[in-house]
Parts: sequence; structure tokens; C-alpha cells
Amino acid sequence: MTLSGWPADDHVHSQFSWDAADGDLEATCARAVELGLPAVSFTEHLDVGAWQAPPGGWAWRGTVRGSTDGHGRFMSEPLQVQAYAEEVERCRHLFPDLRIRWGVELSEGHRHPVACAEVVGWGFERVVGSLHALADLDHPGQVVEMRGALAQRGVLGTVVAYLDEAAEMAASDAPFDVLGHLDYPLRYWPADAGPVPWAELEERVRHVLSVLAGSGRALEVNTSRPLELVVVRWWREAGGQAVSFGSDAHRPDDLAQRWREVAEAVASAGFRPAADPTALWGRA
Repeated sequence: MTLSGWPADDHVHSQFSWDAADGDLEATCARAVELGLPAVSFTEHLDVGAWQAPPGGWAWRGTVRGSTDGHGRFMSEPLQVQAYAEEVERCRHLFPDLRIRWGVELSEGHRHPVACAEVVGWGFERVVGSLHALADLDHPGQVVEMRGALAQRGVLGTVVAYLDEAAEMAASDAPFDVLGHLDYPLRYWPADAGPVPWAELEERVRHVLSVLAGSGRALEVNTSRPLELVVVRWWREAGGQAVSFGSDAHRPDDLAQRWREVAEAVASAGFRPAADPTALWGRA
């Protein structure tokens, strides 16, 4: 199966992301060519702050400090920018017909303005701004990864706090082009919690989208958990001008997952591809 005529995948990870044990930049490019994608954007994780880690830590590349049992502050392995840039350039020569962008997924950039200033100077072609952590209620002044936030706030409380912080990030000067996975906490929504109460969340979601539209940034439709179509419609009603598609793939086989299904849904919400097939989709 090929996906010619369908969107670029603008949120992809390779071996240069600290949580992508099975990532492979060259193999991902080969997979993109096999599928017929017009472009792929590597958005390797870039985290400039530490997260409160759970007991036992994680099997991710990084260090945990503050406790011998692994319960402490997790700092991810630094992004190897030079090696990453060299691998992108090598793959551009291997796959000349594929548009290969190099970029980063910047976590909580609004909390670290000084550190993020360096990001601008590296010349990334795509920066996805994301939230992966919230304020730690048990450790003032620190942040906790989403699973810890769920334990502290409950499921709905975590979603509400996430949306409030997303609005704050969208209003900031953090250097990102696209707001990534607005529905990230819903990845942890338990089946026994019933359907997501969109009516209860609508006002907050619309506020985030309005602030984001005013900033001139794009909204990502992350296909690892397809964004609810109603949110894409609210994005258009808020004045949103562009939509990005991202599989959030951490291994080559997950590239462009659910692509046709999600692209058709986004088209029905009023967004269309540009004349340049590698560009973001804009308002119809």
C-alpha cells in the first residue's frame, strides 16, 4: 500500500530520542519512501528540565538523581545534535526524492526560556511544542511525568490541568511551530472511566485553541491516538490556519499509522493539502 497524495509525517522519532530504543533514522526514511510519503520530519526529544521519577525509574536513556531506589529526578540523555545533523544529511543523500526535515519535540519550553534560546540558533526546520509533565503537587517547584500526575490528580483533574498549562504554553514566547498532542493525557484514560466528557471540557479546549490560533502556530493531529474530530472542528472555528499530521512513531513500522483514516477526517473538518505536498494542511 502507498499513501501518495497524503500528508507528510511531521512528528517522528529515531535513535536520537532517549525513549526510542527501536528507532532508526535511515530505516524510517526507507519506510517513508516505501509508503510514498512526500516528507518526514524528525522531531527528536529535547528536554531541558528534570521530571520527578517514580520508584524504580524508567528504562529510558538518562539519569535519576536523589534516591538509591530510583525515586528522584529523571534527566533525559542530552540530544546529540551534531551526530543527529550528520545522520540527517547522510540520509538526504540516500533518499533524494524524500523531503527530510530535522527538528525537535521541545518539552515544556515555556518553563525554560533561557535554555530554549539556544534551540533557535540550531536552525531546526520543525519544532513541536509538547507537554509531558505537570506541576508536582508533592514536590513544590518540580514537575512530574504524566503517570505521576494521574496518581496525584486523578484522570479528569490531570486533563484539566494539562489543558490549562497548554494554554499557558501557547501564549508564551517558547520557540515552537506546532502544538503537539493536545490530547496526550487521554492516552492514559482508563476504559472503566467511561467516555471522555467533551461537553465538560469544551470551554477549556476552545480556550487553548483560541490562544494557539492567535499565536499563528499550527495544531497537530497526532495519530497515535487519533484526535477527536470535534476538536479539529473547534480548531477551525477558533480561526486555526493549519494542521500538522504526526504519527509520533518511535520505530519505523509505526510511521504514518492510521494515515488515510485521519486525513479523510481532517478534510471533512475543513482542512486541505497545499500545492506543496510537503507543507502543512491549511483551511479549505
